Amino acid sequence: MEIRPILASLRKHRIPALLIVLEIALACAVLCNAVFMISRRASEIRLPDAIDEQNLSVVTLTGADPDRASSEIPRNLDALRRIPGVQAVAVLNTVPLSGNGWNSNFTTRPDMKPTDKASINSNVYLMGEGADRVLGLRLKQGRMFGSDDYAGSSMGASFMPETHVAIVSERLAGRLWPGQSALGRKMYVNQYWYQVVGVVEDVLRPKEAGAGLPGIYDTVFFPMRPTDALSYYVLRSAPADRERVARQAEDVLSRLDPGAVAEGKVFSDIRDDYFSGAQSMVWMLVLVCVVMLAVTAFGIVGLTSFWVAQRRRQIGIRRAVGARRSHILSYFRTENFLLSAAGVALGMVLAFGINLYLMQHYEMDRMPWYYLPVGAVALWLLGQAAVWGPAWRAAAVPPVEATRSA
Repeated sequence: MEIRPILASLRKHRIPALLIVLEIALACAVLCNAVFMISRRASEIRLPDAIDEQNLSVVTLTGADPDRASSEIPRNLDALRRIPGVQAVAVLNTVPLSGNGWNSNFTTRPDMKPTDKASINSNVYLMGEGADRVLGLRLKQGRMFGSDDYAGSSMGASFMPETHVAIVSERLAGRLWPGQSALGRKMYVNQYWYQVVGVVEDVLRPKEAGAGLPGIYDTVFFPMRPTDALSYYVLRSAPADRERVARQAEDVLSRLDPGAVAEGKVFSDIRDDYFSGAQSMVWMLVLVCVVMLAVTAFGIVGLTSFWVAQRRRQIGIRRAVGARRSHILSYFRTENFLLSAAGVALGMVLAFGINLYLMQHYEMDRMPWYYLPVGAVALWLLGQAAVWGPAWRAAAVPPVEATRSA
């Protein structure tokens, strides 16, 4: 296929050609960034969590008398264990993805302050006895907490546990002591120090808390005897019993403490609630992509149809001098390919620029390079598909009719 006649024709129709190029460029830029954001949000929704989510129900108890926590928490746990189907129950200060996070900056040297750049912001999980078994924590190194650890723990005046043992997530251990074993190491928060006795598989934080996805697994576990800081009752049961167990547990705690508010949920609902915003954004971006591609396709169809109508005489003359339908089809497809190539080249530059802007102003990650050629190929295929109908109609026009239409 000769390119020069096509370029000469496009020069005579500069405005429609420019509109298609700009339309494809804009679609390519939006498509690349939207698909990247969709993939990022989708990966957040599917973040793994090293607890047995499918077996857990959670009841939060708010408004209980803090002065009676040491006696009421054991009573509540005993009552919850009697619910049919409950395999185990424990109490914590919070749970993953609850949105209620306890955070502190930990350092590896006593002379470092929490405000030091080398400190790492981590979530603090305070666990009542047996919480590791209820959650299904998976030990990688060391040991879990023992009875002596729980008996010797309490809350300090600065809302840090007064104990000297801790369990850390595998991710946090790697960040605090890269390339080294965390067992036996000490971590510090102001005047408090804690020795790592165990490392567990990565557990999600209650929320990102400004740490972003890189820090979503930075978690520290401390033993804690009954105290008013513990208000999340976690119950393990078979997946089929979770809904019933959550409702009955809520009723039990409401009867035991009428002045407090109990709310029960299965853990899968907690996860869904936490990521509901991300799910909404994914669907919104999918809709944006569909609309953008549809508008681009219809724009190509409309402008190509207009060109066909304007060049009926040219098409008829070519058919009359021996051009076959395949030649006419090839002409318009090549023309569209050139326009698409110009559009996606400009679009990739725009996509890169938009990504840089989002990185600077909205903490977006850098878009991997392969999104650009993938978006370019998608727009090129869309252009070829969109031009097929008008090109086929042009090729189907009889030579005599096309010539007379001039």
